[in-house]
This record gives sequence, C-alpha cells and structure tokens, in this order.
Amino acid sequence: MQERRLGAQGPFVSALGFGCLSFGGIFGPTTEAESLATLDAAWEAGITLFDTANIYGMGVAETVIGRWLATRPHRPHIATKAAFARGNGPQRIDNSPEHLRAELEGSLKRMGVDHVTLFYAHRHAPDVPPEDLAGTMQRLVEEGKILGYGLSEVAPYTVERAHAVHPVMAVQNEYSLWTRQPELGLIQLCARLGVAFVPFSPLARGAFGTPMPDPAGLPPGDLRRRIPRFAPENWPHNLARLQAFHAYARDLGHTPAALALAWLLDRGDHLIPIPGTRSADHLRAWAGAASITLTEAERARIDQLLPVGWAWGDRYDDGMAGTVERYC
Repeated sequence: MQERRLGAQGPFVSALGFGCLSFGGIFGPTTEAESLATLDAAWEAGITLFDTANIYGMGVAETVIGRWLATRPHRPHIATKAAFARGNGPQRIDNSPEHLRAELEGSLKRMGVDHVTLFYAHRHAPDVPPEDLAGTMQRLVEEGKILGYGLSEVAPYTVERAHAVHPVMAVQNEYSLWTRQPELGLIQLCARLGVAFVPFSPLARGAFGTPMPDPAGLPPGDLRRRIPRFAPENWPHNLARLQAFHAYARDLGHTPAALALAWLLDRGDHLIPIPGTRSADHLRAWAGAASITLTEAERARIDQLLPVGWAWGDRYDDGMAGTVERYC
C-alpha cells in the first residue's frame, strides 16, 4: 500500500488507516475473535496505522488491540485518544494534564505497550487554552510516552494556537462525501502547517458500505439511531443519492466504499482516512482504494451525484454536537 506521512516530522504510515470504533459494539454486537480477524485482515492489506480511543467500548477496543499485539509479531503505529470524562450525567470534556496523563497510562496498560505513535485530545475543552493543551502534550512527547499529538473535532483557530507551542502531528475530524465542512479552511490549514488530516467516518457511518444500513433495522444502542441523517424524515432523501453513487461505483468496477475512499485520498497527499469495520470481508471491499486513480471525468461525475451539501439532516444530534468546535 502507498504511504503518507503523519505530519511534517512524523513517521510514514499506510495511506489508509484503520479505525477501531466498531470493536466496542457501537454499531452492533461483535466478538473478540471477529475483531482479531479484522485486525489481521487490515495488516495483511498493508495497513500500518490503527486508530482507537479509551472510550471505544469503555476500553474494549484497546483491550482487543492489546490481545492482538501480544499474539502477533506485528508492530503497527497506534493512535489513541482521551478527553471525555467518564461518569453519569452530560458529557464533560477534561483536557487537564492529570486527566490526559491518567487516561493515557490506562490506554498503554490495556494495549500492553510503553508508548503510542499518536495521542489525540478527543475533544478540546473550552476552558483550557489550546496553548496549555499543547504544553501538556509536549511534556508527554518529551517523556517518550507519545511520538506526537493530535486534535479531534476542532476548528482551525485551535490548531493554529496549539501548533505555535508544539507542532500538531494530526487533526482528526469527520470528513467524507457527505460531511464536507473541513473543506472550509481546516484541510487547507493542515496542508500549510505540515499537519496530517485524518478523516474519520470516511464511509459515512456505513452509508457507502455494501449493503447499506437499513435504519429501521438498526439494533438498540446503535449510534446511528441518534444521527439525524438516518432519521425517517431524512433517510429516504439520502438513500436516493446514495443509490445513484453506488450504481456509478459498480459501473466503474469499484465497490462504493473503495470509490468513496479514493475520492478522499484524491483531496490531498496529507489526508489519511481511517475507515472502520467489524468484518474482515467488509474491509477487503475497500482495502484497495489507495490504488484507484480518479480521472477528471470521474471527479466531475461524483460532484454531480453528490454535490456539496447534498445530505439531509445534521451529522450529530444536539447532545453529540455539543462537544464539537463550530466554525464558519
């Protein structure tokens, strides 16, 4: 697989990373054996960057990765995240040095490693200046616990302020053919600063997968039950557009997921999408996306099928959106 660099001074990793969110059961039940098989398939496909977080299954995803690392000789680049304060009540973001350090130590222990390549602030807490957050991360770099740090779901101004203190290795925001806000300055800023941009949910929560999810049949607890784009008043409109894109991908000889990822990779050499899945078979359906080269005619046709702003409904409900930095 092609490689891309994690930031101006970071290591080279596979052009496609792998997101481990679904190992925690947020998109339906799974087993450890299925997760291990999917990790094996990702490695066999040439993927060397694996992305997780302390809250994915409340430690389940990191524990699975730890089991995988302990039973295989593979040594991938691992990225993890912290910032959500656990407990009852409304979601609270904690960027204090004490919280981030303690959560990182827990992550390292679950995965059985002494450091990770990349450690993200999963969200930016408004009461913590970006400069202070960068200082906390810089100390973790100096101690050898992380190679670099990242920011997630942030606005360009936060990246600029943090980067001025200590270089940001990567920014991870949602970006796909149905979520285009990062085009309004964030992707461009990352390119100027030499920061990797890591699109999460690049397959639109499965909407570019095969088969597409049926919102009416989603199991209880599935995250998509909370996402307005899958709601009954919005999904039929989104489905019509998605079906046209799926048909076009098949006409080109690609899976819809592979074509959606190829479109992302085509947006800039500093983009490293992190699609995720619970299934090795689903992974194989998009693992070859980095080998697809789009023509001008194909770019134009995709823009016709899925123009900017085509999706009906917001990408988050009000509760989830409350922790995201808004801009533009």
